[in-house]
Amino acid sequence: MFGRAPKKSDNTKYYEVLGVPKNAAQDDLKKAYRKAAIKNHPDKGGDPEKFKELAQAYEVLSDPEKREIYDQYGEDALKEGMGGGGGGGVDPFDIFSSFFGPSFGGGGGGSSRGRRQRRGEDVVHPLKASLEDLYNGTSKKLSLSRSVLCSKCKGKGSKSGASMRCPGCQGSGMKVTIRQLGPSMIQQMQQACNDCKGTGESINDKDRCPGCKGEKVLQEKKVLEVHVEKGMQHNQKITFPGEADEAPDTVTGDIVFVVQQKEHPKFKRKGDDLFYEHTISLTEALCGFQLVLTHLDNRQLLIKSNPGEVVKPDSFKAISDEGMPMYQRPFMKGKLYIHFTVEFPDSLAPDQCKALEAVLPPKPASKLTDMELDECEETTMHDVNMEEEMRRKAHAAAQEAYDEDDEMPGGGAQRVQCAQQ
Repeated sequence: MFGRAPKKSDNTKYYEVLGVPKNAAQDDLKKAYRKAAIKNHPDKGGDPEKFKELAQAYEVLSDPEKREIYDQYGEDALKEGMGGGGGGGVDPFDIFSSFFGPSFGGGGGGSSRGRRQRRGEDVVHPLKASLEDLYNGTSKKLSLSRSVLCSKCKGKGSKSGASMRCPGCQGSGMKVTIRQLGPSMIQQMQQACNDCKGTGESINDKDRCPGCKGEKVLQEKKVLEVHVEKGMQHNQKITFPGEADEAPDTVTGDIVFVVQQKEHPKFKRKGDDLFYEHTISLTEALCGFQLVLTHLDNRQLLIKSNPGEVVKPDSFKAISDEGMPMYQRPFMKGKLYIHFTVEFPDSLAPDQCKALEAVLPPKPASKLTDMELDECEETTMHDVNMEEEMRRKAHAAAQEAYDEDDEMPGGGAQRVQCAQQ
């Protein structure tokens, strides 16, 4: 049939795609394909190209004749025509449906792509978590209500499993209504048919399923245990695949919980680091301080300054490995930063000033002589709130601009004239 043997090409790629050895049995091939195909199905958020590669690899290796050619001569020999082709034209959804049936997502037969099941919407819930929850990890049990296919009629809605075309929408599931808005003006609107609720099907009253009354689905209470892992971040998602509302001919969506971190009264979080505000007196700043800090896991941390150390206002100190645990690496932690505010006394008595001057570094000497100082004008300082001061000045400037506009010749009359025009 061939004048010469084909050139040998890659004959390991398909085995690598499925993750099996070259001597894998058919059952091993099936298991490997089944597991990988579910993970990479496009309707479940998988990679379409990977999904296609899996189908192509399984289509070749599951056929003894094609597998023998592939093992001997590689992928190019299949592409050139030996063994009836290399699976390039195979529909990956056909192979998937042969395992799981058309209801999972992707119909059977040659035109399966046109009949692929739509994917149901994901159901998203916020999940409030304290900073302690995210530091220590926790589990929360949540009770949810969802729609499930009726077990009596298997989602058909009828005892016989039969249905008719809805007479109200002629099976389209949509109705078009026309509304007259005015002379020679109409509005056309399209909306779901109320008779069949957009399904395009109608069920005979006598044939309705007694379990779901023809609705095809029932409401079910389900308790989900949500595991909040150590180090999870604000807005991180926890997904339960295929746990959303079920519907006929629909791939069930996911339930997604979105972590919402609550504010903590003492700690602030930035990524894997924690920040803690602490106020000390001037005496503590100069002569040393000691702080017992209760951490998020209720450990008591003793924090104190070094002998002779001066803590400056608005300064930071860092403690390694006492921040937040890192997600999926809980034995590694960020840093704990302590921000110091130094509280100064409102005033000092003269004898206190003398005592301080005796121990503190000397004040800088004046560069002016006593005679030069006598010639200077003395001033008086007073306390001021700068935020209020700036607001007052801005208000005064705006009022002044308004008054100047009113005082301009013809200013007020001009505004009235424009308004009349």
